[in-house]
Amino acid sequence: MKRILIFASGSGTNAENIVKYFGNRSTGTVVAIFTNNSKATVLEKAKKLAVPTVIFSKDELYSGITLQKVKDFQPDLIVLAGFLLKFPQNLIDAYPNQIINIHPALLPKFGGKGMYGLHIHKAVVEKKEKETGISIHYVNENYDEGNIIFQQNVLLSETDTAESVAEKIHALEQQYFPVVIERLLTSNL
Repeated sequence: MKRILIFASGSGTNAENIVKYFGNRSTGTVVAIFTNNSKATVLEKAKKLAVPTVIFSKDELYSGITLQKVKDFQPDLIVLAGFLLKFPQNLIDAYPNQIINIHPALLPKFGGKGMYGLHIHKAVVEKKEKETGISIHYVNENYDEGNIIFQQNVLLSETDTAESVAEKIHALEQQYFPVVIERLLTSNL
């Protein structure tokens, strides 16, 4: 069984969904959730789901301390699910093509530093986009520039708000993220 390690910074709805999805599968299991936010509600969700958690500081992330803690869990795949810090080069080097992220827009549009959450959805609405979606991609040294693994779009209407776009994106994330992770795990990474 492949070992999945999740990094999250916030509410953890995607992390929770991934844990539940793999709860009854033989393809993979979530071995831990790492967070840089000691107040993140992902910690409460992980506790209810009996998934070990690791809280780390920004300094620990970039100094290599977090890398050592990651190695303890021997992950086959590292999944960024609402993780907001730039991923460090030491982890990228240690796990090449084994780190993926989900981005709430159709990359390369609306990617890069500062493009997360409602910031993206507001930009999409302001630009009067006809569609948006999700992008699941490998993580490299630049924000949202790794090779794209999967995209799924959703049509928008003129009446959509940033909040209604967020709801549409959340539905796509919940539906597709675990499935794409499973596909990666069964393709022998």
